[in-house]
Amino acid sequence: MADGLDWESLTEATSGAVGSLVSTTVLYPLDTCKTRYQAEVRSHGQRKYRNLSDVLWEAISKRQFFSLYQGLGTKNLQSFISQFVYFYSYSSLKRLYLQKTGVKSVGTKANLVVAAAAGVCTVIVTQPLDTASSRMQTSAFGKSKGLWETLSEGYWSEAYDGLGISLLLTANPAIQYTVFDQLKHKLLRKQSIKVVPASKESSPATLSAFSAFLLGAISKSVATVLTYPAIRCKVMIQSADTEDTSNMDNQSKPPKTMVGTLSAIWNKEGIPGFFKGLEAQIVKTVISSALLLMIKEKISKYTWIFMLALRRFILASPKRIKSH
Repeated sequence: MADGLDWESLTEATSGAVGSLVSTTVLYPLDTCKTRYQAEVRSHGQRKYRNLSDVLWEAISKRQFFSLYQGLGTKNLQSFISQFVYFYSYSSLKRLYLQKTGVKSVGTKANLVVAAAAGVCTVIVTQPLDTASSRMQTSAFGKSKGLWETLSEGYWSEAYDGLGISLLLTANPAIQYTVFDQLKHKLLRKQSIKVVPASKESSPATLSAFSAFLLGAISKSVATVLTYPAIRCKVMIQSADTEDTSNMDNQSKPPKTMVGTLSAIWNKEGIPGFFKGLEAQIVKTVISSALLLMIKEKISKYTWIFMLALRRFILASPKRIKSH
């Protein structure tokens, strides 16, 4: 039974999930500020937040600094499950592709398809948690509700708000990990490290912490710039009704569709509105993704050793029972 498990994919998934958990927790206040800033739509030339620091100052002035952590538990749960599902799916599909085609490495086009397919699997599983965490982050400071209450305060179908955009945004990690994998492969090859599929008794080749961080930052920057307008649309669709929008009539509230949201941004903010918060998004996501990939690369060896020991223990257990 233990031999039926894909231990390499399980190692990749576990390492990625742990890395995601750490990076999400460390950078969560920045993520909350970024999300609240992105969710705001300028009305009649007026803005509540002129820049990202205004969100932080609002929390401090209201003595609600710890409200920047509202929704952290849900976000961590979403990040852990999301990264585990993504890395497991990505690793499994890549191995399957190599087995079926007989090639030694996955090309850029095939890598994009594999990464996108893994992203679709991830989105379908974690979308309700993603929506809930966005609503918690954009709720008034100190008034965030729990996960169950947040999901059940409207129709359950609303838990999948922004699903279409989320599926479209599977191109983001697809671009990111494709760029990362290609750069990683070239760097390891330049360093004369022989890259071969890991055997059952050896750990995969890994990058140094600095190299993993640098490649992670580059790959995420490319993916973020290319997909940012859709990212902002998703945040706006998933965000909670703010104090300003709760007093508006239905015609004034930002619509909950991608076309409607894009139209609202165009009418109220023009072309710059499509890239509002891009700097904050890049800073947060680049640091987060680079940190995630750095942690993943550094713990993957130890995770592999743990999985190998676990595999041996599981295989040895039936023999011990029979001997008694």
